[in-house]
Amino acid sequence: MGQKIWIIGGSTGIGRELALQYAEDGKDVVISARSADTLAEVARLHPDRITAVPIDVTDTASISAAVESLYGEGAGPDLVILGAGAYQPMSVDHFSSEKAAKIMEVNYLGVVRVIEQVLPHFKKAGAGHFVLIASVAGYQGLPLALAYGPSKAALINLSEALRTELAESNILIQVVNPGFVKTPLTAGNKFPMPFLMEADDAARRIRKGIDGTAFEIAFPRRFALILKFIRMLPYALSIPLIRKGTNQ
Repeated sequence: MGQKIWIIGGSTGIGRELALQYAEDGKDVVISARSADTLAEVARLHPDRITAVPIDVTDTASISAAVESLYGEGAGPDLVILGAGAYQPMSVDHFSSEKAAKIMEVNYLGVVRVIEQVLPHFKKAGAGHFVLIASVAGYQGLPLALAYGPSKAALINLSEALRTELAESNILIQVVNPGFVKTPLTAGNKFPMPFLMEADDAARRIRKGIDGTAFEIAFPRRFALILKFIRMLPYALSIPLIRKGTNQ
């Protein structure tokens, strides 16, 4: 595990919990998000361990400035957790290319932009560790996730490709696929969320996975296995199952 950790999306939800838990364990943590004020509130909880560096993952210049400040002198975080995310339910009744584009800009392209800037530093150092926060929503097309689900499916695919290409290097790629976690992003959901879990529990499970080298960190295990099983079925069976399970 990295001696210095950069958590992008570290101001709220799972990212915040990860930052606090790592800081409590004596790790040096950099947290980034758009809101400087919210980041500062988190950093004040462990001022000796947590440093706030505001960035906007939709702005390449913002990312470049942060990467230069963190890696410019040849040393920087060797564990980068990519957890910045946007979420809005979208159904066919409110289908919107604009909404889909905004979510993809943050959830997928935001991750791509950061990796583009950090990867050369990892290659130069001969080691590094990326953790991409995706979702079990990326396994299977789900109602109300017509914008969010595809962005997470793209992250899973990207993680698979990166892991394959970097397999012979000392740059480790892991993907995290959580189920429903109680965070500000999910607070507005008006539908039942099976296996809903607290953010601090999710953070503990992610940390345990990061301590290992397995490609995927997925939880709750039963929920992930159910969705993976459905994904393996023929569409003639899987789509009716999803419709029934989501009351469509």
